[in-house]
Amino acid sequence: MLCRMMRQFDYICRGEQGLMRLLTVHVPDGFLEGLDELVRQKKYANRSEIIRIAIRDLLRDELWDQR
Repeated sequence: MLCRMMRQFDYICRGEQGLMRLLTVHVPDGFLEGLDELVRQKKYANRSEIIRIAIRDLLRDELWDQR
């Protein structure tokens, strides 16, 4: 993945899914342990993939499917 800094703390990257921005979030330890377990079970490639899928599904359910 190729990344470059746009402004302080604002990175933009080009990945398999097109342009992506870096997002920093604070989450409870238990959430990270769950994410790491899903990766260990090889259900997802990494934490970022899990979080992108969760955000996509939330947006679909809360915004995009409200037609």
